[in-house]
Amino acid sequence: MALFEMFPNYIWNLSVAIAMESGGRIGEIVDMCQPIKDAAAGGGDAGTPAFMKQWAAMGDKLIELAAEDEAKGRALSASDKLERASLYLFTAERMQGHGHPGRMETYRKARETFDKSTALGKINRERVEVPLDTGTMPALYTRAAGPGPHPVVVYCNGLDSCKELLYWSRLPEALARRGVSTLCVDQPGSGEALRLQNLPVDPHSEHWASKAVDWLERQPDVDPARIGMTGISLGGHFAPRAVAYEPRFASGAVWGANHNWAEVQQKRLKREGENPVPHYWAHVMWAFGAEDMDDFLAKAEGMNLNGHMDGVKVPFLVTHGAEDRQISVQYAHDCYDQLVNSPKRELKLFTAREGGVEHVGADNMSYGRDYIADWFAETLGGRTA
Repeated sequence: MALFEMFPNYIWNLSVAIAMESGGRIGEIVDMCQPIKDAAAGGGDAGTPAFMKQWAAMGDKLIELAAEDEAKGRALSASDKLERASLYLFTAERMQGHGHPGRMETYRKARETFDKSTALGKINRERVEVPLDTGTMPALYTRAAGPGPHPVVVYCNGLDSCKELLYWSRLPEALARRGVSTLCVDQPGSGEALRLQNLPVDPHSEHWASKAVDWLERQPDVDPARIGMTGISLGGHFAPRAVAYEPRFASGAVWGANHNWAEVQQKRLKREGENPVPHYWAHVMWAFGAEDMDDFLAKAEGMNLNGHMDGVKVPFLVTHGAEDRQISVQYAHDCYDQLVNSPKRELKLFTAREGGVEHVGADNMSYGRDYIADWFAETLGGRTA
């Protein structure tokens, strides 16, 4: 199985693949991408304003069509269109460099559209805010059906995702079917926390993950003894560290094993491996609150899980795409090998036999989604049938 490739560069194809896996419609995606195929020829960074113009225009058209549905009392149809409009706007925003004209306005429109879709469609996700020492961690809470108390999973972003994309990975839906709730978080350095509160990455993920546990323990529908943690992409660094240092987590998993992210930066300086977003170095300096490259590299220096994984004393699952072009599959082996105190550890590599071989399953997220959902159902006391 391979990535759907409309463009001559990986970064643009990755964004399209993520949008498709998140609920985009192929006809709309072709209509957005066809006029900008030439703009992609100059590499991942060049032409991104043209990308935003096309994708934001489709978002605006869907918002207009949704308004027509809503005027006829067709709230569910309106919600469906707003869902895609929000997705396309988030994708347009994600592709821009920090400070690009229109980026913040596009993000705000995407957020407002997402919230309206939630309300009109009565979708099982509630926007909440988890208090931090400074500011808050905006989150989406998806509840398992019934009175509970239920197990719950904290689900964190990678470097360039947002809680809305976490929801659209459909892992919260898959977990809810299995009797497990989900808290998708915009942790510091991502999503709203970065864009609207200017909160930079905290590499010591146990700081903010513990605040999520504090919040969940106060919810009447949560079983505090059955809280798990997972993360996607760079979240595959944050989640293991949080589980290693926060003893209240009862289970953990990663969707992509980002074991030594400090080393990944050295590889990217040498142009080894693919970048996840255009304008990469500007993005990471923004996300980390760094003044320059030296400052960023100093802030990222400690992001290496070697010597930390022996702190994981609960069941832990490591998943990785066998053909990941961003993060070496060796890091999955490193993470698994170092889980020496986990009573139940598992390594799952997704191969060409099934799919999900690319970074966090961008070619097919269904396999990672199902595997992780079943893992948490089995280790936190949900159901798999």
